[in-house]
Amino acid sequence: MLDLVQHLPWYQIAELSIALLIGGIITGFLAGLLGIGGGAVSVPVLYELFRLAGVDESIIMRVCVATSLAIIIPTAINSVRSHNKHGAVVMEVIRRLGPWVVAGAVLGVFIASRAPSSFLKAVFAASCIFIASRLAFGKSEPNPDAALPPAPWNLVAGFGIGLISTLIGIGGGAYVTAYMKFLGWPIHQAVGTASGFGPIIAIPATIGYIVEGWNVAALPPLSAGYVSLLGFIVLGPVSVLAAPLGAKVAHRLSRRTLEITFMSFLLFIAGRFIVSLVWGV
Repeated sequence: MLDLVQHLPWYQIAELSIALLIGGIITGFLAGLLGIGGGAVSVPVLYELFRLAGVDESIIMRVCVATSLAIIIPTAINSVRSHNKHGAVVMEVIRRLGPWVVAGAVLGVFIASRAPSSFLKAVFAASCIFIASRLAFGKSEPNPDAALPPAPWNLVAGFGIGLISTLIGIGGGAYVTAYMKFLGWPIHQAVGTASGFGPIIAIPATIGYIVEGWNVAALPPLSAGYVSLLGFIVLGPVSVLAAPLGAKVAHRLSRRTLEITFMSFLLFIAGRFIVSLVWGV
């Protein structure tokens, strides 16, 4: 990949560098603001990078998803530390859902190497619309007695969150936030706790993508399995620095403003995948 980049005109290198810088800032800011891993931003940025560098179309999305999950690890760790300073992380939710999330993430890596990308995009778009509708028409007031349901429901929710998140390269924050909001937690606690699931999902998923892609042909140089070390090095540090700013802004916004911001984000991402499915762009 480095050789390919070296042969690009200087203005394309400049454009690529600016895009990566902006993408890293937006990724980190959204991670802190909404408690998400930022994969919805980093995946398309990485796609343009790898497409420009000539990565084989048959593996490009797997490389994007795997690299996105690797970037999520430091970004989410910084994000959850920032939210924890505001007392917005509910550790009980992390302890009870965490093991099932990891199990779902492991299965997700296995499926992602074999499932059609069009199917995964359709599932993701539909899930984003569903979550946004729940936030728009679900419980409008937080419940002071909010609590997790019995074990079977946590198993299903945690496993599903880990599975879907690993398939599409996100940290699971969007789904955790919606789940906690549905159960009655205030949006700030839901967002803060959701940020803690980024490492829980991303670490086993990244390891899995490294193992699954270890002997795959046509991988870009400087890769560990499906994970591009170049993409990780370029986007990772910038997104980490931007995450605390997003968390700081989140705790200055009203509950409803944060909810509307989160819903808008979900609908935007759903629209992006629908456009990709219909027009192939």
